[in-house]
Amino acid sequence: MLTASVPTRFGDLTVTEDAGAITRLGWGAAPRQDRSDLLSAATEQLLAYEAGRLEVFDLPLRVAGTDFQRAVCAQMRAIPFGETVTYGDIARVLGAMPQAVGQACGGNPIPVIIPCHRVMGAKGLTGFSGAGGVETKVALLRHEKAGGFLI
Repeated sequence: MLTASVPTRFGDLTVTEDAGAITRLGWGAAPRQDRSDLLSAATEQLLAYEAGRLEVFDLPLRVAGTDFQRAVCAQMRAIPFGETVTYGDIARVLGAMPQAVGQACGGNPIPVIIPCHRVMGAKGLTGFSGAGGVETKVALLRHEKAGGFLI
């Protein structure tokens, strides 16, 4: 596995590549800065997202976990930049319970790139598994001008 970090206003983000796909994004600095074409593309896209020049990530991703985890991640990837959906919306599409969708969102191994921050509870803003918790979720949503959730 290869890792690289990129400093952003949302915190230092570390991306992990394994066998030609991004498999993880976490907060904090990587123990080392590896180099590969894919890691370069990922860090460039994260910086372009932060700068407001990128709305859709175009990277090969591999989500570890159950078929359900992968299905939830696929639904999250389909949420357009600047929009939000609820756990219930995703649950209806997948024929699942909203709580199960919430657990899968919380287990998203590639946040930001797979935008779990765009998923809300039935009554509005909910937690976020990334560093900074809800404050980071709010910062990501404000960055995308998805502020209607605050009204």
